[in-house]
Amino acid sequence: MDPFILIKAAILGIVEGLTEFLPVSSTGHLILAGQLLNFTGDKAKLFEIVIQSGAIFAVCVEYRVRFLGAIAGITHDRAAQRFWLNLAIAFVPLATLGLLFNKMIKAALFKPVPVAIAFIVGGLIILWVERASVQRTPRVMEVDDMTALDALKLGIAQAFGLIPGTSRSGATIIGGMLFGLSRKAATEFSFFLGVPTLMVATVYSLYKERHLLDMADAGMWLVGMTTAFISAFVCVRWLIRYVATHNLVPFAWYRIGFGAVVLLTAYFNVIDWRV
Repeated sequence: MDPFILIKAAILGIVEGLTEFLPVSSTGHLILAGQLLNFTGDKAKLFEIVIQSGAIFAVCVEYRVRFLGAIAGITHDRAAQRFWLNLAIAFVPLATLGLLFNKMIKAALFKPVPVAIAFIVGGLIILWVERASVQRTPRVMEVDDMTALDALKLGIAQAFGLIPGTSRSGATIIGGMLFGLSRKAATEFSFFLGVPTLMVATVYSLYKERHLLDMADAGMWLVGMTTAFISAFVCVRWLIRYVATHNLVPFAWYRIGFGAVVLLTAYFNVIDWRV
């Protein structure tokens, strides 16, 4: 296989892992990175979705005790049963809207300029929510304290992540803070909710686009998933410690600055961002 393809796969895997669980949009970064690396097309889009499995595995490894305990207690432990029920409830909105509108969203919004606009809008929303959160005390401090209604609200918030550049995790975290969760609880739940969400998206994409699969690309897939796992594992560990003592304002300014750079380079034809 062309070594340059493996290098591109490694870069995109790192981008996926570092951005999947941060409130900065992994999809948006992958669209932009893929454009810069000239890694586009249907096979590239499938690759970008499937390497999410590396990020999923990172969360499963980091929270293996929590997941194994919840699995073991599913028949008799009320807390474990509530954990799985909340994940199921929160998963439904995005899954439903994704099935209905995914093709339309991909056709209209999976382009650099709409992604850049979503980056900026999302950054402004984060600044607004962080400013408002200073004036209120969280109602839910831990994930185990969430109700089914809390889970539904976060599921609806996560559904905004279907818009590329919005950020699935960012929408979940910010939505959680708006609905009364602590920053830590909202962040952890976004990790947990990402597992079924990304897993189903990966399996569905593999089945739907199975005609694009080729054993000759095995090296590319392996490199992408491996680098996504390593970078996501580091990122998840760092982020949960970070949100315990910091707010999300730096991510908001990053989003605004990054989006502005894309729009300016597009406007002045510094970079051809057309897909």
